[in-house]
Amino acid sequence: MGLAMAACGGAGERVGNALQGIWLGHPLHPVVTTLPMGAAATTLALDAARLLPGRREDLGEASRFILGVGIAGSLTAAATGVTDWQHTQEQARRVGLVHGVLNAAATCMYVLSWRDRGRGRQVRGVAASAVGYGITLASGYLGASLVYRSGTGVDQSGPRLGAAQWSAALDDDKLDAAPQRVEVGGTGVVLFRNDGAVLAVGERCPHLGAPMADAWIDRGRIICPWHGSQFDTETGRPLRGPATSPLSCYQTRVRDGVIEVREAAPAVLRAGGIRG
Repeated sequence: MGLAMAACGGAGERVGNALQGIWLGHPLHPVVTTLPMGAAATTLALDAARLLPGRREDLGEASRFILGVGIAGSLTAAATGVTDWQHTQEQARRVGLVHGVLNAAATCMYVLSWRDRGRGRQVRGVAASAVGYGITLASGYLGASLVYRSGTGVDQSGPRLGAAQWSAALDDDKLDAAPQRVEVGGTGVVLFRNDGAVLAVGERCPHLGAPMADAWIDRGRIICPWHGSQFDTETGRPLRGPATSPLSCYQTRVRDGVIEVREAAPAVLRAGGIRG
């Protein structure tokens, strides 16, 4: 999927950013999965309601309609899920693959249920959707494991510099063209020299914790060395996924030959810059 989007140039990048949730500030996949899961649960509730005394036959049509909405939502969830999954690795990648296969199986059961309901085979339809919901619950368990155990989609940038006062980081003449990691008050900071200015950012990419000391700057963007996430050099705002959280950025100044850094004030960030 990533190759297909790359082949589409700028349009593919915009689609990828939208599916990853950069505009939202965190991954989009967990948000859109609420629709198919909620629709499946509502379908089961309506099916159960039809068994009660004085049941209404129109609940059957309502349950089929809701199930159809859930099937449509599953397609969006699948697209966002694959977009996130392609940037996972090792155990998270394997768990994500099983998670996706289970979701596909559940969607197939929902489609069979929707078809059987339309053909008047209500019992088969109800049974198929019930089985599909069971598969969905199992898949949801694996999805939670990806988040809470593997940290997929979680900001992994680590501790942030919280010092409001200026702190010495490095002698100015020791920073050459290559990024350099230093510690300021026990917090890792990476310094860049870019067009004569000094930039300071967090030591880890918020996506999967890649070392930003291995990153580089290209056309006003800091590029993650692992998965190619791109961040604005002034504010740390993500410009290209898979990262959806901003990269920590700090104010810098050179005083008496020493590079000093401090946390970026909110007012400075709103103005669109971080350098002192």
